[in-house]
Amino acid sequence: MKRIKIKELLATKPESQTVTVKGWVRTFRNNQFISLNDGSTINNLQAVVELNSISEETLKRITTGACLSVTGELIPSLGKGQAIEIKVKELEILGDNDPEKYPLQLRNKPSLEYLREIAHLRSRTNTFSAVMRVRHAMAFAVHKFFNDRGFFYIHTPIITGSDAEGAGAMFRVTTLDANNPPRDEHGKIDYKEDFFGRETNLTVSGQLEGETYALALGDIYTFGPTFRAENSNTTRHLAEFWMIEPEMAFYDIQDNMQLAQEFLQYLVGYALEHCAEDLEFLNKRALEEEQAKPQDQRSELSLIDRLKFVADNDFQRLSYTEAIDILKNSNPNKKKKFQYLVEEWGVDLQSEHERYLVEKHFKKPVILYNYPKDIKAFYMRQNEDDKTVAAMDVLFPGIGEIIGGSQREERYERLVKRVNELGLPEKELWWYLDLRKFGSAPHSGFGLGFERLILFVTGMTNIRDVIAYPRFPGNAEF
Repeated sequence: MKRIKIKELLATKPESQTVTVKGWVRTFRNNQFISLNDGSTINNLQAVVELNSISEETLKRITTGACLSVTGELIPSLGKGQAIEIKVKELEILGDNDPEKYPLQLRNKPSLEYLREIAHLRSRTNTFSAVMRVRHAMAFAVHKFFNDRGFFYIHTPIITGSDAEGAGAMFRVTTLDANNPPRDEHGKIDYKEDFFGRETNLTVSGQLEGETYALALGDIYTFGPTFRAENSNTTRHLAEFWMIEPEMAFYDIQDNMQLAQEFLQYLVGYALEHCAEDLEFLNKRALEEEQAKPQDQRSELSLIDRLKFVADNDFQRLSYTEAIDILKNSNPNKKKKFQYLVEEWGVDLQSEHERYLVEKHFKKPVILYNYPKDIKAFYMRQNEDDKTVAAMDVLFPGIGEIIGGSQREERYERLVKRVNELGLPEKELWWYLDLRKFGSAPHSGFGLGFERLILFVTGMTNIRDVIAYPRFPGNAEF
């Protein structure tokens, strides 16, 4: 018989129909009750084995983690916790699992740190299966949001010669002999003999290439992997992560902020509507974690409440200058409770400042705009005060900045001047500057780190736990 997924079965009215399910054993009690999960849902399906209907040898092989195929009669359940169950007629063991060697059973309630060491198996836990189903739903929602609004999906290059952020922390791509690379007359590595004939790297952003297509197609977005070779071991950084970057012709900074709000509210609303069971499980998990913290460190909102907080509230918009005034006069700043005190205009805001604005002062998501140009990237449109740029950041509860974006500088002379002020290689940016010479137009865009979004939606606390195989300093396992 054709296999039916457990998620579909759980929504089926039991009429003694014969069905086949396949999945992995979660528990096996009293040599009779098998709890089976196939990954399609957080919920398990109970299969009931009639006494003496299966050989003793087969019963011994039904262990936690073993893979089974079960065919039987779908009937109403008399037990607590489930509406239906399968009365087993046929049972086949597709894959044995030795409980004495199974890593997930060697520790009682394995920690997230331990599970990262066995990342090839952690998706079999309730936590990680839930996270990955939510991640899938959010990826689908991203494409649906933009497709429904007439955006075009552009695949920007992963191998690039440009550094969009001017950060310099990039992974080099080369086919040269690492032990004996060719050198020029000055003793420097001669990249003219490399595969691409020049120095190339893994991309840190698809933005610059995205802009070229926005200035032809109107509204575009990218959604792909990006790479940062930063030696950072925080709970919020990865060396390989996914970025969503829309770029829109004829959008100013206000249009950009409005789209960012609509996008985030759509994604959070989609999760609440389509991932209810997984979010309920993750909500309970997050509440248990909160209970283990000291009272003063506990979040005021549950995971579900935080999601509704974003979905149901208009975002507060204020300038960087207004935010600095609020922070300078705040109690945490006056009482020196901030780790980084806010003393003067021009400082780069830290996560603690962003969270104060969202969680304590406004009690709603916040969009800051018009940042000092000295702390922002070269491509951001310069305001008439010559001190600020039309940049914007969206700040969320529990996480701080989740989106960064700006109106892009469309004026050729202003952009060239800024490139030269920052000492950037004008020759390498010739094609980007060309956009401002041939039919330039006002345009804007922003970037959303996909894993930051998943952190927020799932309530997980470490970014390494919301991607299948995390890449970070000293680790490229699996």
